[in-house]
Amino acid sequence: MSGSNHLSDSCFFCKITKGEIPSLKVLETDLNYAFLDIGPVVEGHTLIIPKYHSDRMDEVPDEYLSEILPLAKKIAKALGVVDYNILQNNGKIAHQHVFHVHFHVIPKPNEKEGLIIGWPRVEQPKDVLAETLKSIVSKL
Repeated sequence: MSGSNHLSDSCFFCKITKGEIPSLKVLETDLNYAFLDIGPVVEGHTLIIPKYHSDRMDEVPDEYLSEILPLAKKIAKALGVVDYNILQNNGKIAHQHVFHVHFHVIPKPNEKEGLIIGWPRVEQPKDVLAETLKSIVSKL
């Protein structure tokens, strides 16, 4: 299936994959496109986008997604850093700013550069975790 049939005429990232907006292309396949972020967190910050327009990852066909982690691995190795982050956000309150699915490959060259992450860790009682597990598994 060709991704070009599933692109939006009004989406900034779709326009990049179609070559209508210039980008600093890192690599391209039939299903995905990777390019340097123009507002990088750190040097080498790369975006990987499916050539399929969708706001959310759970709406992208598996054939596109199955290629993304191997591409991220290839890019991470090419960046030549030991530490890096793979980041993907879905929805405004999850910090998504461009509403076309995209994955960030962000090098972490040292303690001060790269992505800064922090989240509260809340211990859950085992019975609450068991109920959460039961709910998730029942819907798979």
